[in-house]
Amino acid sequence: MLDSRTREIVKSTVPLLESANTALTEHFYKRMFRDNPELKDVFNLSHQASGRQPAALFSAVLAYAKNIDNPAVLSSAVERIAQKHTGFSIQPEQYDIVGHHLLETIKELAPDAATPEVIDAWAQAYGALAGLFIGREEQLYQQSEQKDGGWRGYRNFVVKEKQVESELITSFLLAPEDGNTVANFLPGQYLNLHLVSPKLAHKETRQYSLCQAANGKDYRIAVKREPNGVASNFMHDEVHIGDTLQVLPPSGDFFMEVSADTPVVLISGGVGQTPMRAMLDQLIKHEHRANIHWLHACENGAQHAFKEHIQGLRQANANLTTHVWYREPGASDQPAEHYHAKGIMDLSQLKDSIANADAHYYFCGPLPFMAMVKETLFGWGISDDRLHYEVFGPHQSL
Repeated sequence: MLDSRTREIVKSTVPLLESANTALTEHFYKRMFRDNPELKDVFNLSHQASGRQPAALFSAVLAYAKNIDNPAVLSSAVERIAQKHTGFSIQPEQYDIVGHHLLETIKELAPDAATPEVIDAWAQAYGALAGLFIGREEQLYQQSEQKDGGWRGYRNFVVKEKQVESELITSFLLAPEDGNTVANFLPGQYLNLHLVSPKLAHKETRQYSLCQAANGKDYRIAVKREPNGVASNFMHDEVHIGDTLQVLPPSGDFFMEVSADTPVVLISGGVGQTPMRAMLDQLIKHEHRANIHWLHACENGAQHAFKEHIQGLRQANANLTTHVWYREPGASDQPAEHYHAKGIMDLSQLKDSIANADAHYYFCGPLPFMAMVKETLFGWGISDDRLHYEVFGPHQSL
């Protein structure tokens, strides 16, 4: 527990943090990678280059400083980050490295304000926060290890299938090399891959959504090819059937848990449908009784993944309704076969059928897309506790 004086000092640095903004975290990462280059094998360098990771870290540091009197309000953020960390197999000793570079960054960017008292207060505050993460992450590691079919650390999986799902998305079916069972997961969670190859400049760790219901024997993930995606292009071009991948246990704080009588609305844009497919498969597998709505938006038929699979489920299940938007349909795209409307998703067209205070809404896609979905549902009076969403990469608020 931090004493009142320490908390007051940390809060007093909020204006300093706000004035520094992401320059603070950009300097921090440059410093850390310079002195500890081995951490380039841990962090996603694409997110560094895009600025998303420095921005996410700055938001987290600022939120912690502002809420130092009541860190419990950050519990959901702590859980989300801890889940991400277990996907990178973060270890306690790495927190010492991060803490050292954070304090040195404050000293270097604000030498006049970084008095011994300020540095000591931030050292204590960081130590308390690191302790929370270390404790929660150890719980998660143990939970993964103790599940039926569970494990801790890396486990070798063999690529059994590689299926082109659209011109951008390919799915991979992974089975454990040892032939034993695998742990079940909650639909919406992701699988953690540790990619090691002479063709990669660094070891790359990525999270890819699990896109079919848990079955205890294998996992299916889907990977979108990103224009400058080091890992996604490697997966598409270099990983083939029969190859072995190092895999960490499933994780993630975004998942579906509903009763059989709860209406469910699954809303996705682009590759955001991958966790939704796992949710839909789970609902169908367990003979969900309430209505299910599958709403998806993508560019055109060539980029519409899983369309035959979803169509088959719709035809076989009377309680499943689908509605798909193509922004720019191609010449061969046929309305009503795989899509229903042209243009961007417009939820108002379906308000009468999907606005339901008793329903749970799960959505995933680009940030502007999800912001639109959340704003629309809020406008209909849907309560916040019924809205659930996932942001791929470093978390950002909607």
